[in-house]
Amino acid sequence: MEEQLLTGTRVLDLSQNIAGPYMTRLMAGMGADVIKVEPPTGDPSRRAGPFPENIPHREKSALYLYLNTSKRGTTLDFSTATGHDLLLRLVQSTDLVVESFRPGTLDDAGLGYQALSQTNPGVVLTSITPFGQNGPYSQLPAEELTLYAMSGLMYLTGEPDEEPLKEGPAVTQYGAGQMALVGTLAALWQAEMTGEGQHVDVSMAENNTAILENAVAAYSYTGRVVPRTGNRGYGRAAWGIYPCRDGYVGVIAGPDRRWPAMVDLTGIPELGDPRFASRRGRLDYADEIDAYLMPWMLDHDKEDIFTRAQELGLAFSYVATPQDLLHNVQLESRDYLSKADHPEAGTYTYPGPPFRVSESSWELRPAPVLGQHNREVFCESLGLSNAELVQLRATGVI
Repeated sequence: MEEQLLTGTRVLDLSQNIAGPYMTRLMAGMGADVIKVEPPTGDPSRRAGPFPENIPHREKSALYLYLNTSKRGTTLDFSTATGHDLLLRLVQSTDLVVESFRPGTLDDAGLGYQALSQTNPGVVLTSITPFGQNGPYSQLPAEELTLYAMSGLMYLTGEPDEEPLKEGPAVTQYGAGQMALVGTLAALWQAEMTGEGQHVDVSMAENNTAILENAVAAYSYTGRVVPRTGNRGYGRAAWGIYPCRDGYVGVIAGPDRRWPAMVDLTGIPELGDPRFASRRGRLDYADEIDAYLMPWMLDHDKEDIFTRAQELGLAFSYVATPQDLLHNVQLESRDYLSKADHPEAGTYTYPGPPFRVSESSWELRPAPVLGQHNREVFCESLGLSNAELVQLRATGVI
């Protein structure tokens, strides 16, 4: 088998929701042996969907299938005495444990960082929670909307004269998963050098606040509140999202020296008025510019606008739909999209790795069915007999 970046790294993935499973999905793609530990009833994402034909099925949730590719799957109720002991036995040969429970949950179960490190001094524990392991908010429940709002990101999102908006996807959780990976890899690196593990504490809200660009610094230095700019970037025309005949286009008519290219692109001589040639002019006369530009946009298709604008050196884009992405020539040329054939769900297309490494490949296997690798992990790795495995199943431990 080909050596990959994380070949030889073993991970116990106790996490649920999105951030932790996404982090461990990336590690599995890089070759780590990620063992997904689900409760016997299954990870909650199995019930989240979306499902084919909107019919719930624990093996066909698109969210679960995406977040758990290339992992091995086990079931274990570690709140039981037997499950608790089995988990600690697995930790003995594990480099990393990832969890996303409310702070204190693992401690109460006798499986907190102290207990894990006594079992294996070199183990790293990564905890991903809404507000972190301590502080007055640490025990509060939170959803994506909560975190997007309380972190400050929502205040910057939306139209300036309307209410703040939430991002469509779970940006908070996927972003936290990525930053958890960075912190965890650093902790694993140190553990390899020193033999001592660490507890990596990831707050999803803090990660959001960390990417507020200059909003916090601007207020701290000057008392100025960075305003929402909406789809019309910085209030000026020809900068932002515009509707066109078959969708939407991202218009970037800058810098100033490229404004003549906008006139060439549209063939609208009135846009060549010297009043519109500067950023200030496109701010002062934004409505007038849009009155010329909008009819032209609505008479053209998004890919045609994108292609012609790029040929003129304008950094236009088009707003890609999921269907567009599946037929994107750039992604196709880089073999970015991959297919995995799941025994229950069938064949689906998945996004590829978020980065490329010249001497290592990305692995994509279908997500495990519930308890698929119980025998492999508990019998072959821990030495349990088939009879013991049957007994664990009968008593609800696995």
